[in-house]
Amino acid sequence: MTIGDVIGLLRPEFPDITISKIRFLESEGLIEPQRSPSGYRKFGGADVERLRFVLTAQRDHYMPLRAIRQHLEARDRGEPAPPLGARRPEPDHGRPRTLVAADATAGNAAVRLTRRQLLDGAGIDEELLARLEEYGLVRRRGAWYEAESLTVARAAAALGEYGFEVRHLRALKAAADRQAGLIEQTVAPQLRRRSPDAHEQAAETAREIAALSVKLHAALLSASLRESLDH
Repeated sequence: MTIGDVIGLLRPEFPDITISKIRFLESEGLIEPQRSPSGYRKFGGADVERLRFVLTAQRDHYMPLRAIRQHLEARDRGEPAPPLGARRPEPDHGRPRTLVAADATAGNAAVRLTRRQLLDGAGIDEELLARLEEYGLVRRRGAWYEAESLTVARAAAALGEYGFEVRHLRALKAAADRQAGLIEQTVAPQLRRRSPDAHEQAAETAREIAALSVKLHAALLSASLRESLDH
């Protein structure tokens, strides 16, 4: 199977799987597909099952790559490996919440990711993360990253498969900053009110405007592309 075939097999179960993610896991030594004489990856059924194990361990059991690698190495040596725990750990206030929670609650300031969680969850390497930080697309808050950083990193990695470099994404960041500025101006009068729930109301209004802005942007982009391609 080609890497595209593997994506097609696994995507129903792992919607976030990308070519970049598979290449990253290969670079970390977790999978070792064969290579054709021309250098293309060739995956067998065992490779797919190994990849499914890695993705499941990350998604359902929150295992870091180091622990997954140790588990696989023990299994490869024929040694008994401890079974993966069936119970998901409950998040507490003393450690970052899980990557699954981060995806489900993007925009929630309570979600915090370590650098390793961000790298593993997005399936990117240190070099790409450094570029994302250099261009201001991802920002660290003290020792943590917020949920949006995971979404940005995953999207940037996926766009990279189409030839987009991080520098190409600066225009999107600049447009988002301008839009945020307009929304802040709109809700500023609400923030000046003396009612105890003024800040909460302003935040809700800002979220509603942001959601409408995203829909408008998507519609305008679709219309622009259709007009361009029709010509």
